[in-house]
This record gives sequence, structure tokens and C-alpha cells, in this order.
Amino acid sequence: MAKKTTRKKKENLIPKKAKRRMFVAFLLFGSIISVLSYNFFSNINQILAMKKEKKELENLIVELQEEEETLKADVQKLEDPTYIARYAREKYLYSKDGELIIRMDDDDEE
Repeated sequence: MAKKTTRKKKENLIPKKAKRRMFVAFLLFGSIISVLSYNFFSNINQILAMKKEKKELENLIVELQEEEETLKADVQKLEDPTYIARYAREKYLYSKDGELIIRMDDDDEE
């Protein structure tokens, strides 16, 4: 029975105020760690979203650059009067004097 009383005495060596302080400190540090963890993971999510958006925008830039090259080529073609004449004849069915335009459908309906 002497051993039981010494255990109780050892448990009672830490006063209630110290236990309360330790509990409050634990809650304080726990809440600080929780807030910091939340901020860390929300920042990681923002970084990942921005990286994804960056890739999408880089792909868009490539597409727009290709479109720009195509448009520049079209502008060069349109500066050539023979191309314009041929384009107008094909697209809008214009003809030269004495030409007869026969329109044929591309459909293979029989």
C-alpha cells in the first residue's frame, strides 16, 4: 500500500494551475499550428491552380501565334492581284469575259 500512496503523491506534484496552463498552452499552440497548416495548404492549392492556368495560357499563346502566322500569310497572298482575281473567281463565281462557269457538286449521289 505504500507504493499506491507514492504514486498519488507523484501525480499531485503538478498543481492544478500548472495543468491548466499546460492545457491552455496546448490549445494555443494547437490553434496556431492549425491556422498555419490551413494557410499553407490553401497557398499550395493556389499555386497549383496558377500553374494549371499558366499552362493553359501558354497553349493559348502558341495557338494564337500559329493563327497570326496564318493571317500574315493570308495578308501576303491578298497583296498579290493575281491571287485576288483567282480567289474571287473561285469563291464568288466571277468569270472573265467569254468564260462559262459550270458548277459541279462534290457529292457522289447516284
